[in-house]
Amino acid sequence: MNTVLVTGGSGFIGCYCILQLLEAGYRVKTSVRDLKREADVRSMLKTGGVEPGDQLSFRAADLAKDAGWPEAVSGCEYVLHVASPLPASTPKHEDELIVPAREGTLRVLRAARDAGVKRVVLTSSFAAIGYGHAPQKTPFNETNWTNLNGHVVAYPKSKTLAERAAWDFMAKEAGNLELSVVNPVGVFGPVLGSDYSSSIIIVQRLMDGAVPGCPRLYFGVVDVRDVADLHLRAMTDPAASGERFLAVAGEFMSMREIAKVLKTRLGSAAKRVTTLELPNWAVRLAALRDPTIRLILPELGKVKNGTNEKARRILGWTPRSSEEAIVATAESLIRLGLLKR
Repeated sequence: MNTVLVTGGSGFIGCYCILQLLEAGYRVKTSVRDLKREADVRSMLKTGGVEPGDQLSFRAADLAKDAGWPEAVSGCEYVLHVASPLPASTPKHEDELIVPAREGTLRVLRAARDAGVKRVVLTSSFAAIGYGHAPQKTPFNETNWTNLNGHVVAYPKSKTLAERAAWDFMAKEAGNLELSVVNPVGVFGPVLGSDYSSSIIIVQRLMDGAVPGCPRLYFGVVDVRDVADLHLRAMTDPAASGERFLAVAGEFMSMREIAKVLKTRLGSAAKRVTTLELPNWAVRLAALRDPTIRLILPELGKVKNGTNEKARRILGWTPRSSEEAIVATAESLIRLGLLKR
């Protein structure tokens, strides 16, 4: 039984990777910054239908420190490096996000190489592919990189620089280590607890009626279960070595289209959801008062798209539909009592 390290096991994607690895018969180690999170992780796995017992073990390791990583990777054949800093609010300085993302990735890669790990799968993001560009009609794919000379905020910058650093490491000092990269768009799907990705907040706020209308924003959508599945495929398939894979279910959707799916599929449970589209000037006006709204201004009105053709062709990946992912998100928020009553 092979052992896999999943970094950031308390996160949304990390927890689903652990679930699917355990179901596939692997032993799993996971790194968390604080071992007090073990109970939370085991609780989320139980919600997901798995009680792993001693098939899962925990190691304390922080992306900002060297300590703990050699022990975490020891005895592992594969590493899924999912952990990444994603603060709830904008950091005062972008380096608060960029430095731990880049340095943390390099720490994990060095430790994996030194421990004789066969392959690392890095969770990057569409944020490393489709930002800072002029509007384009053709869908983004794995050959595209975010243009850091464009108007790019701290998070896409951190994901781009961390992934670039990983590929540079592979070119210069990887030894026998292999690397695959998964680049998810907005990650939706059934939540396992109150610790979930920022994409989920879009559905939560719509369902709670916490937004007066839908800004003209466009998202790629993918289900977290399919993101985890793509990680496992990229981990073992010989054809995945040295490749990056864009994880997107289908056509990008506007926030208003997401709201309409909730209205259509969830009936009275979605009574608070608004399908009113906000004009760009109204969003810009609101941003003067609310700094969190300022974050979305560079993407306002930018119609984008992405393609999953490569993941389908090379790895046989077949994701659920965007609509299914959105509905599953809302249903899980209702089921776990995470919406306003």
